[in-house]
Amino acid sequence: MGVIRNRGADPASAATGAPPNAARSDALRHAARPHRTLWRDAFSRLIANRLALFGMIVILAIVFMAVFAPLIAPYDYRDQHLGSTFQSPSSEWWMGTDNVGRDMFSRMIYGARVSMLVGLGAQVIILAIALPIGIIAGYSGGRVDNLLMRLVDVMYAFPQLLFVILIMAMLGRGLQNIFLAIGITGWVILARVVRAEFLSLREKDYVVSAHAAGAGSWRIAMKHILPNALTPIIVTITFGVPLAIFTEAALSFVGVGISPPMPSWGGMVGDNQTYINSYWFLSLFPALAIALVMMSFTFFGDGLRDALDPRSGRR
Repeated sequence: MGVIRNRGADPASAATGAPPNAARSDALRHAARPHRTLWRDAFSRLIANRLALFGMIVILAIVFMAVFAPLIAPYDYRDQHLGSTFQSPSSEWWMGTDNVGRDMFSRMIYGARVSMLVGLGAQVIILAIALPIGIIAGYSGGRVDNLLMRLVDVMYAFPQLLFVILIMAMLGRGLQNIFLAIGITGWVILARVVRAEFLSLREKDYVVSAHAAGAGSWRIAMKHILPNALTPIIVTITFGVPLAIFTEAALSFVGVGISPPMPSWGGMVGDNQTYINSYWFLSLFPALAIALVMMSFTFFGDGLRDALDPRSGRR
């Protein structure tokens, strides 16, 4: 007698002992399930972090105020109520009024717009400078790397705040000049991060394989290395936003930042410091706003770093 072989048997059903149709249905259901991507996993870990979630909510609230300031603020930041100067916080004036009767609550809302513009705008300039330098240094290596890193070392030797004040003294006050001053002096840390990532990733197997396949250097750097270096870049930019906001506040405090009457939280603290003993609220509210936004970005940055690190789930 010959041995009858079942050529149509499903390998999955043979391995599991399940009927062929049932095994095939299980395979189809498994294939239909959406794969959890890195970003979805990261977002799940991020919102599970209470401090990071708190920071994200505060940041979104400040961004909302900045975007819709004309609709939220009860008064324009330039409106003066000369019959209501130095009013304490009340139901009419939620955060009081200053020496010329301007509503502090309205000026705080418009000040959020300045802080967000400075924080995000400066990061755009920093990214435009740091990314090419870090990529070229890390991918090229050798003499090019040494030359660019010496430039980074020279920039790092200067105290950033003093350097920014010097640039502002040359360019003059103004929002655009603050973008430039912070961007020109604040790219060093991000350039080092990008360089370190490219130095590490250029030796990976998929990069070597791309070289062997004949891919060009630009394509390898942009398509194969940069996407895998995004996590530390994003985290570094996140931590750079509060630093830029604090720098702007310091510049406005010493009188070389935002030009009046445009409100800035740092400028509001500096302008009202002479009244701190009698009208404490004029300096307290903007100081608290600066502290809150810096703390929120710090919480969010810490949570984002842990969320984007695949090893954080195993800690």
